Amino acid sequence: MKKAVTAKQSSAKEANGPSPSRLIDGRIKELGDWRGETLKRLRGLIKEADPDVVEEWKWRGVPVWEHDGIICTGETYKAVVKMTFAKGAALDDPTGLFNSSLEGNVRRAIDFHEGAKIDEKAFKALIRAAVALNTSKAKSKPARKRST
Repeated sequence: MKKAVTAKQSSAKEANGPSPSRLIDGRIKELGDWRGETLKRLRGLIKEADPDVVEEWKWRGVPVWEHDGIICTGETYKAVVKMTFAKGAALDDPTGLFNSSLEGNVRRAIDFHEGAKIDEKAFKALIRAAVALNTSKAKSKPARKRST
């Protein structure tokens, strides 16, 4: 005799709503124009550059890519897809991809406009540099002592 499967037996992810990856898929589909295509392509490049990247959905609808900390966010506006690198000011940018938020001491961003060509090699290099920075900081943090 087969046991009936009930809705209560579904995974915790489903119980808490769609996964961040599904929410990002939804955003791309919802946009339905060049912004969705651009975000989709950038997302693919992030995953190529760092196969261990973790996708998150934060701040009421912002795709976030993490690896030992935030790498970058992908915000979509009417005229631009903005990729904001959380620690961008600390990254070398030899090809000059950063073109927005240049005045800050921490973040840097790349604004992609409709029809803009993506320098895939340079973008993936920035992703790898951001991951390397995050992982070096994670390794250098001293372990917290547990209170007894």
